[in-house]
Amino acid sequence: MAETERLPLSEFDLQNKKAGATIERVTAIWRRGGTVAFPTETVYGLGANAFDAKAVEAIFAAKQRPAWDPVIVHVSDGLPLGRLVAEVSDTARALMEAFWPGPLTLLLPRGPDVPDVVTAGRPLVGVRVPAHPVARVLISAAGMPIAAPSANSFGRPSPTTAAHVLEDLDGRIDAVVDGGPTWHGVESTVVDASQSPIIVYRPGAVTLEALRGVAGEVKLYEATGLEAGEEPSGLPSPGVGSRHYAPRARMILVETQAAGDEEAVVGFRLFHAVARIKREGNGVRVGVMAPEEFKSDVRAADAIFGWGRWGDLESLAQRLFAGLRWLDTQEATHIVCPLPAQRGIGRALRDRLEKAARLPLVKS
Repeated sequence: MAETERLPLSEFDLQNKKAGATIERVTAIWRRGGTVAFPTETVYGLGANAFDAKAVEAIFAAKQRPAWDPVIVHVSDGLPLGRLVAEVSDTARALMEAFWPGPLTLLLPRGPDVPDVVTAGRPLVGVRVPAHPVARVLISAAGMPIAAPSANSFGRPSPTTAAHVLEDLDGRIDAVVDGGPTWHGVESTVVDASQSPIIVYRPGAVTLEALRGVAGEVKLYEATGLEAGEEPSGLPSPGVGSRHYAPRARMILVETQAAGDEEAVVGFRLFHAVARIKREGNGVRVGVMAPEEFKSDVRAADAIFGWGRWGDLESLAQRLFAGLRWLDTQEATHIVCPLPAQRGIGRALRDRLEKAARLPLVKS
């Protein structure tokens, strides 16, 4: 494939002639079975026509994504779901009304025209309506549902800018729409609303607290077998693989919950984590995802990413993947990162970091 096209399209310039040409270019690529990365409010997605099995297979090939990992389908407001979804429960409909457009993916019984490659052969398809104006305009203009996992190489930190997309996929996809940095920085929450209580397969930008306000009791999915190295035939949901979102460096996570988030204790733990790794000897380069309050505690590190204010979980989420990618560019061999509080979007942050820190499975 030739070099990937970079197509600027700001959410503030959607009405001008240049924007119209970009929209036409993207929809033409999708209609001929091509792949285009585009911004959503969560991360950049790599999109193709969800009803075209070969087009979706091209996503898997570009990302080097295994066939057992299903993808999410993005739709526009008002697009009939009949071909995509077989039925919608009352609970699912209530969640749609509360959170769509937005960063909530619902697992729904798949319709007759959804190819197996989209769902990894499973009976449910993940569907959401993105809130980002660029994503909404592109999908609406295409007039088709767009299958779109994150626009990165499989297992790498998700992309929150067009530059991140090109780091991984330049020359492997047709185009990327550059709409600037994404808003939330972590992926959508994935929910199966057909169960009672509803099951959250992946915590994300819609928090458990917000879900409980609409659907009552919520249960978090607990993986079985994946961490033990079993080769799955098809994951039950996007985003539940045991190792994901990972930088090239080894992740070292520092727990803060027992410290009650007391800044002095958290800083002390980060200081000692950096010191311990530095003692490992030559060739070690320590990077730190450092909240502003703890930069002085980790000054012995080789690379420090200013992550944001420790108490501002939204800001930490927005900058998470950008920080992991930047520390990779600094050739860190280890990345030290404090684990945020287990509340609100902090649950999504912990989920991403814990998966990033899992060592790849080695088969004997």
